[in-house]
Amino acid sequence: MDTQTRWIELDGAVNVRDLGGLATTDGGTTRFGRVLRSDNLQDLTPEDVRRLIDDLALRDVIDLRSGPEVSLEGPGPLTRAPGVSIHHLSLFAEGGEYTDVEADIPPEEVDVDKVLPWQDRPGEGPEADRSVGHYLGYLHERPDSIVNALRVMATSEGSALVHCAAGKDRTGVVCALALETVGVIREEVVADYARTGERLEGILRRLRGSETYAADLDSRPADSHLPHAYIMDKFLASLDESHGGTLGWLTSHGWTDADTRALRARLVD
Repeated sequence: MDTQTRWIELDGAVNVRDLGGLATTDGGTTRFGRVLRSDNLQDLTPEDVRRLIDDLALRDVIDLRSGPEVSLEGPGPLTRAPGVSIHHLSLFAEGGEYTDVEADIPPEEVDVDKVLPWQDRPGEGPEADRSVGHYLGYLHERPDSIVNALRVMATSEGSALVHCAAGKDRTGVVCALALETVGVIREEVVADYARTGERLEGILRRLRGSETYAADLDSRPADSHLPHAYIMDKFLASLDESHGGTLGWLTSHGWTDADTRALRARLVD
């Protein structure tokens, strides 16, 4: 298919695309209009909101950002949209003062050093190993959020949109796990992850306009932000080796055969 048709052009976000049109191992294809993925939604225009809700039937937003991120960035336009449910499912361990249930703390009281836990990742070792270790950290710290995110996708009455800040790492992991669960061909899963690289310049420009993210972005080499295909391939291979694949990992954290059937019924023709 023409991969360009998967991109959704909005004025207030640059990394928005549909997970439809991907081939499955049994000859099926993922449906359009069921799961969307995106970068930060803070800058959506009124026309963007109208298009998402009216044209794309958006009903559920899966927000993977941390509680402090949400507090610092403030409520986005979709939090005020009737008929849209926001599911805040952070992929970071947020014990102590700043937890997901306390995401409404005043921005001036947020400890910025706790906003972006990836700032503490080790500076040594190949980039792939660092990124894969970080992605495995999501699974270790917040399996509950991952399982719940996939269940929102499976039960939404319209389209579900999953996002973080860049729509690359956290969003990339959750979308990859969803696609693997419904049987999308591994090469297609990896290619979808890497496709964010096509919009990376615009993503970084947007994030540098936010005080929440600018310092972290400027502290890292530009090439460290690229979503290389081999990173996702290595991450999924690690699940194959340690859990017998994505379904094995999900099952060990409460995912059921009924969940798989529901997600597949929603996502696959």
